[in-house]
Amino acid sequence: MNDDHQVLLDTLKFHGHCCWASVAGVRVGLAAMRVLGVKRSGGRQLHAFIEIGDDHGGMCFGDGVQYSTGCTLGKGNMEKTLYGKLAVTLIERVTNRAVRVSYKPTLQKQIGASAFMVKRGQGIEPDETPEAEQMELVDLIWNAPESDVLTVEEIFQFKREWFPEVMGFVPCAACHELTARAYLRVLGDKHVCIPCSGYER
Repeated sequence: MNDDHQVLLDTLKFHGHCCWASVAGVRVGLAAMRVLGVKRSGGRQLHAFIEIGDDHGGMCFGDGVQYSTGCTLGKGNMEKTLYGKLAVTLIERVTNRAVRVSYKPTLQKQIGASAFMVKRGQGIEPDETPEAEQMELVDLIWNAPESDVLTVEEIFQFKREWFPEVMGFVPCAACHELTARAYLRVLGDKHVCIPCSGYER
C-alpha cells in the first residue's frame, strides 16, 4: 500500500463514513501538494481556501482536503469561501506560491445513480448504508485518472500578509475562564472575555 492510499484510508476513518466527496477532497489536496512540492502541514506552513460553503451534500470534500493537507479549521490555516464548489487554493506561506485545484463533474451521472446516493436521497444516513455501497464510490473516485477528475491550474503568487499567532491565554477577570489574549477586552481597569465585556466582538 502506498502512502497516498494510507492517507485515503485514514481520512475515511477520520471522516466517519466513506463517500465520494471526501475522496475527491483527498485527491485535490494531494494533487495541490504535489504540484507545489510541499509536504503535509503539521503546523501552519500551508494555508488552504476551500470553496465548499455551507449546507450542501458535498461538504465532506472539506474533510478530505483537511486531512490530506494538514490545513485545519482548528489550526486556523483553512478558510471557507461561500462558493459551493469542490475546489481548493493551497498556499505555501513562506513563498506565497499557490495553486488552485478543482474537482471535475465527469463522474456525477455515475455517482448519482449509485446505490449509496439513491439511499442518501431517501434520507438514509451515509454510515447506515452497506460498506460495499460506500466503497463502490470510493473506488470510482480514487481509481479514476487524475486528468478525468481534476483541474490543476498554474502556480501563481498569492497576495497576502500573514500575521503571527498571538500566543498565550489569560483568565478572564470576571468569569475566570481561560481566554486567548487576542480575545480579551478592556472593561474599566480589567481584562475580560468578550461575553463578559458586553461587546459583540
